[in-house]
Amino acid sequence: MYLHLGSNVTVPSDDIVGIFDLDNCSSSRITLQFLKAAEEEGMVFPVGEELPKSVVVCCPEGSWQRVYLSPLNVTTLVRRIESGLYEEE
Repeated sequence: MYLHLGSNVTVPSDDIVGIFDLDNCSSSRITLQFLKAAEEEGMVFPVGEELPKSVVVCCPEGSWQRVYLSPLNVTTLVRRIESGLYEEE
């Protein structure tokens, strides 16, 4: 199963480690350090041109972690997962 993050970007739902609200997590020094390190390593992928509202951390099996900055809010993404409004293979 795949979760649509916006702007034609989908990720396998099994790869998702966490979905975080960008406003809440950007107030933490540790989270900011994590995001900075991920960006320096080339692991941050903005989804679309809109202002990001959420951070989706993925860790695909056999690959490096990926951090997506999605314009969709956490509630929308979680609702899609819980209600089955995600794309199937």
